[in-house]
Amino acid sequence: MARIEHFNNPQAPKPNSIVVAVTVFVQDDEGRVLLIQRTDNGLWALPGGAQDFGEYIAEAAVRETREETGIEVQVTDVVGIYTNPNHVVEYSDGEVRQQFSICFRARYIGGRPTISDESSVVSWVPQAELDTLSIHPSMRLRIDHGFERRPAPYIG
Repeated sequence: MARIEHFNNPQAPKPNSIVVAVTVFVQDDEGRVLLIQRTDNGLWALPGGAQDFGEYIAEAAVRETREETGIEVQVTDVVGIYTNPNHVVEYSDGEVRQQFSICFRARYIGGRPTISDESSVVSWVPQAELDTLSIHPSMRLRIDHGFERRPAPYIG
């Protein structure tokens, strides 16, 4: 399913849903962050997705990371909660979702980068290379907050 990101766009369609979603900021022993190149829009992003019925939110973070990247993680902290009403995602099925995402910090447990239906590339990326990648501003904010190791989670 295709998706279009609308960010601070007054012409964006009005949202018709809010879904609890997660993203996961995890680094390897060299300090590189785990990123995927999404198959639905080609942008680079932290792994993540929607919470399923019957699972804890941290379980969703672990599951989504495993499904999209092949990497096993353990959730350790919260980077932030991202709820900007001026960021909506329009899907080809007619859903227009207002952003609601909890970004978790996680510890790398094991596994090796493996692509999936949702990721055409999975890579450990050095912070110095982030500016060379096509990353949505909302996602880049989460990545930057993850590297900053803020004393308290971002709420916005």
